[in-house]
Amino acid sequence: MKLIQCCEKQGIFIFIGLIVLLFPFFNTYYLAAAFVGVALLFSVLSPGSSAFSFFARESDIKAGKLISLIQLFFTIAFLMTISLVVGHNKFPLFIIGAAFAITTFGDGVADTINILDKTKETGYTQNEKYYSAKSSIIFLISGSLYAFVAGTWISGFTLKVPLGMLFFLAVIGAITGALLESMITTDDNIVIPFGSAMVMWLFYLFGYNVDTVYLLQALVFSFVLGYLAYKARIADISAMLSATLIGVVIIISSDKDKYIGWVLFSILLAFFLLGSLFTRYKYHYKLVRGIAEGKGGVRGYKNVFSNSLAGLTLAVAYGIFPAHGQVLLAGYLGSVATACGDTLASEIGETYKGEPRMITTFKKARPGTDGAISNLGEAAAFFGAFSIAILAFFLIRNDFILMIAAAAGGFIGTNIDSVLGATLQQKGYLSNNGVNLFATISGAIIAGLLYYSMGS
Repeated sequence: MKLIQCCEKQGIFIFIGLIVLLFPFFNTYYLAAAFVGVALLFSVLSPGSSAFSFFARESDIKAGKLISLIQLFFTIAFLMTISLVVGHNKFPLFIIGAAFAITTFGDGVADTINILDKTKETGYTQNEKYYSAKSSIIFLISGSLYAFVAGTWISGFTLKVPLGMLFFLAVIGAITGALLESMITTDDNIVIPFGSAMVMWLFYLFGYNVDTVYLLQALVFSFVLGYLAYKARIADISAMLSATLIGVVIIISSDKDKYIGWVLFSILLAFFLLGSLFTRYKYHYKLVRGIAEGKGGVRGYKNVFSNSLAGLTLAVAYGIFPAHGQVLLAGYLGSVATACGDTLASEIGETYKGEPRMITTFKKARPGTDGAISNLGEAAAFFGAFSIAILAFFLIRNDFILMIAAAAGGFIGTNIDSVLGATLQQKGYLSNNGVNLFATISGAIIAGLLYYSMGS
């Protein structure tokens, strides 16, 4: 009986998403006011009232308030206020409607799957977050489809937008929503609609209009690879979805040169495969010494983004600024080469039998100390950076200068990572992921500058 009640509550949450069909028929100002009014109404409902019992999910019952609906309605009202301030042409209503659809329909259906899976696995019914690859797939599919329907419906009455762009934005928004759902345990009815709306808005401003078949190919390819990494215990669910999002964006960013988009993602994928392979290299030995990667070497979204964000940005820039394509390409390869060099330097260098030395003082240090280097680690760093460079040499244009710039940028960037680890990370100013991000940016800049100076 409790299982049926939990699913009914999710059904009510999904049904609320149909409000989006009314968006085109009301002025945005009145819609925002109505959402605020409804949120305030939800906030004063007594836990003992029939209305509260009708809408409340288990988390609401525990909180004593309809917290999920209050958060959702206030967030949508806030997004509508942004649209009123910046203008409907710059931040159109269909994006807000799509974000509302992703949250109610995508998250609602995924949560239903979560409840059913949890009940099947434990026999205990509880309306709580329980992540699985299956529910993430359901979120992605249902969220994308309903966001596309909602966006098409609203834009048909308000601002005409090509169907290809609408579908692309719906998919990107749904991937973002699914990723955010896997990352958080509370406040998802704030983070999911706001995050998915901001990402869709960003790509709308860029004017992306991707061929639907090409987009689906990129989506399936990226997701399947992420799913295989998840099944192989290389990545968790958040990393799987992060890789999907990054893969789609990188592949479609070079829409005018489709081959290069696939190559750029393949090179990034090669880094993750090499990194995962060497993370498990002598893993038991590193575990005994207390310096092994946590969670059995399984990567999360923080690791994926900290190592990929610089490359992702440069891949997008490559598609937007083709006149500077070669320099941006060198920067992209330099960032990936840095990530690969750093990962291999850490995972292989930690097996060094002797005592490493701090890169800043050359004093002896314990193995695994941030900023400590060894001959083995430096050789591994060069091997990792050069592996990315040589792969790019054969896959792209047989450009010797590009290969040298990428390898040098990656190797130098890896050592910058060590310097940052020995200084800012040890003092607590940067986390390991922060160091990775700044190091990959440094490697990208160095590789870009080297290519520009050698090629001009």
